Amino acid sequence: MKYQELMHAVDRGEVRPLLYLHGDEPYLMEKLVRRLLDLLVPHDMRDFNMEVFYGNERSGAEIVEAAATLPMFADWRVVLVKKADALSAASLEAVAGYLDNPSPATCLVFLGEKIDQRKKFFAEFKKKGELVECRRLYENQLGPFITAEVAARGKKIDGAAAEMLVYLVGNNLQELVSEVEKASLYAGDRDTVTVRDIREVASDTRVNSVFELADALGEKKIDRAFRSLDTLLAGGEAPLLVLAMITRHYRQLWKVRELLDRKVPTRDIGKAAGINPYFLQGIIPQARNYQPAELRRLFEKIFQTDLALKTGRIKPRVVLERLLLDACGK
Repeated sequence: MKYQELMHAVDRGEVRPLLYLHGDEPYLMEKLVRRLLDLLVPHDMRDFNMEVFYGNERSGAEIVEAAATLPMFADWRVVLVKKADALSAASLEAVAGYLDNPSPATCLVFLGEKIDQRKKFFAEFKKKGELVECRRLYENQLGPFITAEVAARGKKIDGAAAEMLVYLVGNNLQELVSEVEKASLYAGDRDTVTVRDIREVASDTRVNSVFELADALGEKKIDRAFRSLDTLLAGGEAPLLVLAMITRHYRQLWKVRELLDRKVPTRDIGKAAGINPYFLQGIIPQARNYQPAELRRLFEKIFQTDLALKTGRIKPRVVLERLLLDACGK
């Protein structure tokens, strides 16, 4: 089951007593847990009907005992097990016994990053409950996510403003929501969040450096690219996030380059490439600076850069500087 499927089920008031939320997007897990608690356990009853365990600190027997306890003055009880992938084999075996006869008045929720569905415990869990995947959103899912978050605050958002947020933040959903919250408040009585609102609430240094880096790479200006990289890293930006920004920009350049080579009219390129007109006029001349074969080789370098950053054998700044040199043909 996917995150959205469970969210829709909860919205309909449908709750399974056994849930295992797994994946690399903690924000989606936290949002599901908040929604479950809002539905099942009122705030004034949580001291009695909610318990939180950590898989690296408590035993399976303790979790089962808590799950088997009847709710007090309520219909439901919620037991959360965080860091569930740290549960020992003995703990998993204890919980496996509970799966055969779970309490119908307890929602037992496990939260873990990775699972192995080949293992007996997860195979049994899938039969008796729900394994719910909470994965990081793909780039094409971020725009709708931002639009939905803005709509939940009673507003709309310009397409260019949503795209700017993706440029600045990437797929860090917690930070995206934080920026949406700030921009919605800044917009005040206006019903639409604009590019100007995003620029006003985001860090000037970050806004300027992100777009300066993108433009410098598109124009193959290595000195400017190095200065922008220095500013971003000095400001505390994570190297992997900087790489994600670079990757996104080159993905757009490649799409536009292919459309230009196919003689697609300029007026149709933005829609075909999924790029807002606000940004398109700057991207088209940059796309002409790169040949398709050059971009293909560059994406191989981006893949190697990603591996190098994750292994940590070379300083991140050095790894990124090498990529900028390759990108600018130096």
